[in-house]
Amino acid sequence: MNREKPTDEHVEVAIVGELTDNESQITEKLLEVPPGGECTIYFNSPGGSPYSGLSLMSLILLRELQVTAVVTGECSSAALWPFAACSHRLVTPFCFLLFHPMKWQSDEQVLMSEAAEWARHFGQLEGDMDTLLADLFGISVKQIERWMRPGRYVSASELVEAELAEMIEFQTTVPKSNGTRSSTSSRRRKPVRVGH
Repeated sequence: MNREKPTDEHVEVAIVGELTDNESQITEKLLEVPPGGECTIYFNSPGGSPYSGLSLMSLILLRELQVTAVVTGECSSAALWPFAACSHRLVTPFCFLLFHPMKWQSDEQVLMSEAAEWARHFGQLEGDMDTLLADLFGISVKQIERWMRPGRYVSASELVEAELAEMIEFQTTVPKSNGTRSSTSSRRRKPVRVGH
């Protein structure tokens, strides 16, 4: 594989869409960051394979990357694990995170014994992954289970209230007829800086 030499530039990575479909590109971008280096990951993903989520999370942790995560839309299902592995987590006001039990499906024809083994494996993996997610977030497994079963959309403000992320407030502006811009809100909060 012909990989360019890592640079000192701040790397930005977009995790958009299914993790499974984009895992190789995301992995390549993360490998551009030197071990222990900094980068920003922007999330808008419904998840994907739990193994893809675990692989990206492992890459972040094993390479001790200092990652700022920014949820711009959705960060759900298997995307929760790489998000939780990030050292600094930011959310935008209207984003959400979907926590739900692991789902398994196969379009392949499998024997009853194979299906039974998959069910056993996924049952164990699900419990282990819940514990891992709780550890990464620094919260109780009971809290993760409350969100996971039967499944729950967690809002940005709930995540901030649980002290798992910081909120990025937008300063919204609209164009005036004379070409200048005016604020739609007089409320200003301290902005959160992303990247360098």
